[in-house]
Amino acid sequence: MTVYFMSLASGSSGNCYYLGTKSYGILIDAGISTRKIKKTLKQYNIGMETIRAVFVTHDHADHIKGVGMLGEKLHIPVYTTSAIHKGINENYCMRVKLTNSVRHLEKQQPFHLEDFCIESFEVPHDGTDNVGYSIDIFGINFAFLTDLGEITPTASKYISKANYLVLEANYDEEMLRMGTYPLYLKERISGNRGHLCNRVTADFLANNYREDLYHVWLCHLSRDNNHPELVYKTIECKLKAMGVRVGKDIQIEPLKRTNPSPLYEITNSSHGVTIYESDVNAIIEKETTK
Repeated sequence: MTVYFMSLASGSSGNCYYLGTKSYGILIDAGISTRKIKKTLKQYNIGMETIRAVFVTHDHADHIKGVGMLGEKLHIPVYTTSAIHKGINENYCMRVKLTNSVRHLEKQQPFHLEDFCIESFEVPHDGTDNVGYSIDIFGINFAFLTDLGEITPTASKYISKANYLVLEANYDEEMLRMGTYPLYLKERISGNRGHLCNRVTADFLANNYREDLYHVWLCHLSRDNNHPELVYKTIECKLKAMGVRVGKDIQIEPLKRTNPSPLYEITNSSHGVTIYESDVNAIIEKETTK
């Protein structure tokens, strides 16, 4: 059985992720326009009629800007907690309020949608309410933790289940400290209800490495306070110090802020997990075995 994953956008300008099968899929967040979502998915022959639901992590504009059109105009159910739903409809960016598309989730209560088993869980951030998602499909677990100020025991528990992980690495501490942001914003970003820095993400991955965690996508990188090469090297060095080889034992990949990633095709087999990194023009095959 095959699972497809793609990041459509990942950053303060907008966040949206696709997870699906050959027949249908779901979105995690919709912080970009419906037009951009349609256009990006169409490149891979994924029609909007195959999207079964949107699952929202929190009510900040860069995660919800497109959700009104998806929910009310395209009639795609929008799932999240009741508090997040309230925050969504009170947000300034919501020109189309959610009504008929509203669906409620309870944290740490598994929810089944076709072949997906989806569980939301608390993460510390400064939205009205904030969740990550743990998603099981075809014996594979994905975890999405896009905005959080620290990795709590609850967050760590769900990360420990993941074979594929989308985890925030928002800023480099020195770049933030020396940058031009006002003090209040620096304090908000670095606080325990703000965002994760490269060092904390690197330390966590190095100290919690598992052989069945195959691929980590680093999300929500800051435009002003981070670089993809910097966060990659920070994590690579930490893992290397623990004897873990990036590119051999685990794949680490920073996601682009405004451009889509390749479409990843992941199949579970008795020999391990085969990953196809697919763009419009090429397919590169990689194999990882336990």
